[in-house]
Amino acid sequence: MSDTGACYYSVLGLHKQASASEIRDAYRKLALKWHPDRWMKDPTAAGEANRRFQQIQEAYSVLSDAAKRTVYDAGLLSLLADDDDEVSFC
Repeated sequence: MSDTGACYYSVLGLHKQASASEIRDAYRKLALKWHPDRWMKDPTAAGEANRRFQQIQEAYSVLSDAAKRTVYDAGLLSLLADDDDEVSFC
């Protein structure tokens, strides 16, 4: 889960029953919107864009992989995490 503890589905603006194509489409839309290169000219927003982009990538990496998504939906992702980050589920 992201450092902020946000639900991966809410990060991508999706419901839990979202299909693989809905996940991919949401990721592409948000990745284009929040890509740090788009925000280079506005240094005050660049940090926020970088943080959001990382959250979006993290959410997509879990939800786009069927095995990881199953583990995440079961609430067991924290058991597989290498670090001690707090994980919350939606």
